[in-house]
Amino acid sequence: MDKKLPNVFANHISKESSHNKNISYTVGTDRVVDLKENDKPTFQNINQKINDIFSSTRYVYKADVNITLKDGVIKRKIIGKNGVHLITIDNELIPIADIVDIKFAD
Repeated sequence: MDKKLPNVFANHISKESSHNKNISYTVGTDRVVDLKENDKPTFQNINQKINDIFSSTRYVYKADVNITLKDGVIKRKIIGKNGVHLITIDNELIPIADIVDIKFAD
């Protein structure tokens, strides 16, 4: 069992890389970012909140949620989502683009 294994090719690095050093030191501690409520990207926040609901331990088959739409607040039981809609237990489609906020109902 004393077979000689083939050598592994390893390319020789002749110059020093400093990419990570340049990237990690670009933002200083004196920089303050002031975001107003209207400046936040709402569509990404809504998708993140929806994904958090579906990945929560409280979600098994359906989730009781309060959905704040442009028209008002509704309480629904959601069971899934497709690309652009939330699907309720009553087979109602709610457009994600119309959602302002979503959270678990108390």
